[in-house]
Amino acid sequence: MTTDKDHNNDAELEALFQAARSTPPQVPDALLARVQADALAQQPRRRRNLWEAFVNATGGVPAVCGLATAACVGLWIGIAPPDVMPDLGGIVLGVETTTEDETAAFGWDIEEG
Repeated sequence: MTTDKDHNNDAELEALFQAARSTPPQVPDALLARVQADALAQQPRRRRNLWEAFVNATGGVPAVCGLATAACVGLWIGIAPPDVMPDLGGIVLGVETTTEDETAAFGWDIEEG
């Protein structure tokens, strides 16, 4: 149950709220600058370039060196395979053929074409 006194207080309160809305508080520029500086300090740094992002994503310089070494060895073995391995690239392209004895040693079933 509301009384006239309650309605009167509501009207006074609403007048105070309206006065506060019409003149918002002014935040000092120094405070805004400090808040902005703190916010920028908390944000993650952007990567300088794609190479740095790649190195960080793969685990650092040692991991990238290992990856490069593995790629070079794989390319070397692919281009000039050891004598004990059949040249699969040559077989697929029809440049080189192998005998069944060479492929049977590895358990491969390669049909000559």
